[in-house]
Amino acid sequence: MLDAILQCSWPKMRNDKTAPSPLRALFLSDTHLLGAIKGHWFDKLRREWQMERAFQTALWVLKPDIIFILGDIFDEGKWSSTKDWEDDVRRFRQIFRHRSETELVVIVGNHDVGFHHEMTWHKLERFEKVFNVTSAKILSRRGVNFVLVNSVALHGDHCPICRSVENELHRLSVALNCSSQEHQSESMKRRCQGTQTFPATPPIILQHYPLYRESDAECTGLDAATLEERHQLFQERYDVLSQEASQRLLWWFQPRLILSGHTHSACEVLHDNKVLEISVPSFNWRNRNNPSFILGTISPSDYGLSKCFLPEESSVIAIYCGSAMALLLLALGHFHLFRGTFNISSLIGKHKPF
Repeated sequence: MLDAILQCSWPKMRNDKTAPSPLRALFLSDTHLLGAIKGHWFDKLRREWQMERAFQTALWVLKPDIIFILGDIFDEGKWSSTKDWEDDVRRFRQIFRHRSETELVVIVGNHDVGFHHEMTWHKLERFEKVFNVTSAKILSRRGVNFVLVNSVALHGDHCPICRSVENELHRLSVALNCSSQEHQSESMKRRCQGTQTFPATPPIILQHYPLYRESDAECTGLDAATLEERHQLFQERYDVLSQEASQRLLWWFQPRLILSGHTHSACEVLHDNKVLEISVPSFNWRNRNNPSFILGTISPSDYGLSKCFLPEESSVIAIYCGSAMALLLLALGHFHLFRGTFNISSLIGKHKPF
């Protein structure tokens, strides 16, 4: 683990190389901590140990300022009883513990509160209470605006939760636009009066569901979906956001970058030929053989991104099996040598002197 993460480094920004103190952000997704219903104890133990070692090593080596987990923290949050939920949260806090100077921000995913038809106020509020986050929020750090979105609620059917989230997102978009307008007309001034103030920089949207795309057919890279999976068509409001919701987010916020999760595989998509979206792969070896996370060096006007790959599980298993075989052969060699020495000693002991 250490060898893999030591090969990772913070990326340089493309243009704003003289920024005095850029924000160092680590992005990961889909940790899927197993629950009490479907999680086998050995699978839990193994996967959680892997993620804990990877996360703690990354913290020690890379020392990020802020960490974002882009949803599906838990595998069974949509089903969990109060007791099981509390146990899942306890394990999460143990695995993803961090220093007080490092901030951890969590985005809600469908496995945390359920898909749209399963999501309730109770599930959503207990998630928001534990992680001190809301379904629509702008987080500003060092002049960088992050729009945190509960994408599960962008179903477009005007359900109570959906209406609440969409209304808040619209309010935030107005406030952000007002903050970025240097010269405002009288009507704009009246509209902006009393709105919340944010740094005048284009935001970065963080959410669980990707924006609409037909499939992963154009996705490439070591951690992209398999060739067979890439050509499977996505279902709107299930695999990706609807076209309508996607266009609304792009129009409201005019983001400079989007990061999402959900698919468990990597992808880069350019929306409207100008807005880059990065799909962050799953951090859990249960979901893929080669987990990874994203490192971002970000200033108010620029950013640089790089990917950090964790060891492939197949390679780790091969190393363990090879090591076990080598130890077994070594033990057998010592045993045969001991037996040979013992037989010689016995012969000498039985030999009578003249």
